[in-house]
Amino acid sequence: MNPPPAAIFPPELREALYPFVSHWFTTPSGARMHYLDEGPEGDGTTCDEAVLMLHGNPTWSFYYAQLVKAVSPKLRCIAADHIGMGLSEKPQNYDYHLKTRIDDIAALVATLGLRRVHLVVHDWGGAIGFGFAARHPELIGRIVILNTAAFRSKWIPARIALCKLPVIGPAIVRGLNGFARPALAMSMSRRALSGDERRALIFPYNSWANRVAVSGFVRDIPMSAAHPSWDTLSEVEAGLAQFQKTPVLILWGGRDFCFNKRFYDEWRARLPNAEASFYKDAGHYVLLDAAEQVIPKISEFLTRPA
Repeated sequence: MNPPPAAIFPPELREALYPFVSHWFTTPSGARMHYLDEGPEGDGTTCDEAVLMLHGNPTWSFYYAQLVKAVSPKLRCIAADHIGMGLSEKPQNYDYHLKTRIDDIAALVATLGLRRVHLVVHDWGGAIGFGFAARHPELIGRIVILNTAAFRSKWIPARIALCKLPVIGPAIVRGLNGFARPALAMSMSRRALSGDERRALIFPYNSWANRVAVSGFVRDIPMSAAHPSWDTLSEVEAGLAQFQKTPVLILWGGRDFCFNKRFYDEWRARLPNAEASFYKDAGHYVLLDAAEQVIPKISEFLTRPA
């Protein structure tokens, strides 16, 4: 097995932007998952309540670095890198489908012995996180939703549809890095990412082999009942209604080319009791683009007295 990629993550970036200890977990399918475990009793043995932060494509746990710093003094924070993403192992023959993603997170939570889980989800983290929540509603505390979906949709941006095509899609996504690299600019609106932020976000996806899951996530977007993940996403969608009375905070970047306002409106209809803020000038990476507003709001929501 290859050595953990965390060992070669640029030390100057780790010290400045990602000053966390790396932890490792072996998934039910045998791949090594990287995750952060920070905060009070954050050694994975004694604290059974935690905030679980789930990223999407093409980000990784680095997306949550600022939020981990803000929340971990009060609450245990766990931020996982999905298999094939971030600093996790990148097997070329893994089952990169939604069900396996949910299985991986469920196994991590069980291994850590968590009895109360507060979710923060973004992009693909929404379907994965709510898939886990639907299986284990008794574990779920509070939920933060950031530019994501956990329900079926017939709408897809043309540029993402192009990346789903056989042959052409992998050539763009894996060969040209035509998904992760453009996202550095396309997902921001208020500001541009700093040079170090760009380096950190793109670092895990520096070769054809290391972009296997970036391509896998794109190909796993189910657009019809014939898709292998359609039934799984249907089950996730069916489970959303049970969280209508759960404390939920929705924070949305309005200049998201993919998860646009129609997705925000869908969440507002499905979870009408949720607190919600719509930042019309923020992009898809709302946690980075509107950090000065979003991070304090999430911190207050998660640490608010019950």
